[in-house]
Amino acid sequence: MAGRAAEAAGVELRPLRSLEDCDAVIGVMIATWGDHQTIPRETIRALGESGNVPYGAFAGQALIGYVLGWAGVDPHEGLHLHSHMLATLPDRRHRGVGYALKLAQRAQGLEQGISVARWTFDPLVARNAYFNLHKLGAVADRFERNFYGEMTDSLNRGERSDRFVIRWDLERDPGPRVVERDAPELIDEAWNFLGLQHEAERGFFVRVPADLLELREQNPKLAARCRDAVAEAIDACMAAGLVAVAFLRHEDASGYVMTKEPAR
Repeated sequence: MAGRAAEAAGVELRPLRSLEDCDAVIGVMIATWGDHQTIPRETIRALGESGNVPYGAFAGQALIGYVLGWAGVDPHEGLHLHSHMLATLPDRRHRGVGYALKLAQRAQGLEQGISVARWTFDPLVARNAYFNLHKLGAVADRFERNFYGEMTDSLNRGERSDRFVIRWDLERDPGPRVVERDAPELIDEAWNFLGLQHEAERGFFVRVPADLLELREQNPKLAARCRDAVAEAIDACMAAGLVAVAFLRHEDASGYVMTKEPAR
């Protein structure tokens, strides 16, 4: 499956084991987040040596994307794969490269006897939400405000680092879950949190901006208000035992469907 996705994206997938590969990873890292707290190549090399081999997407001999993670232990779930970084060069984004890399990481985890992958992402970044919940079929079942504290890279500078924690069940075929779109909305068009006013059999809908970066550039105060409203809505849903099971994109609004956790 990963190989077919890579072929469709026009890349070749390879494990990244050499020092030269490590340097190439750092190059993609800097192109994505800026020259900020890059992972030392010694650490990337050590991950590979410890059985956590990163995977790369190559166009010819040039590395254009990578996925990097390691085996972790959750106090409740036990062994899982923590997928820490996924990046492609700016001019190769939205072409299926990231999807192929995630499928390669999934295959690697399954071959190692690991059935769950976890990672974090900003709930206000719609394109990542769509990729994680719709394309991959993962579930966001945890949320924490200011997860990483203050971040100074070019993408996150000045933002509170709110993060969803993803759970991707690797044995399930990748793909979206079937959900309804008629759940009550928890945030109005002015970015006010309306509250959980009643129980909804089909859960609730938490809207997010279509493009956070554009909103932040045009109206920083409104973007901050939006972040607060989304955080309040997610906190309330999770306190009620709901998780994000899907991300829907519509002309009028895009956002999360929050319902009871699906069977695993």
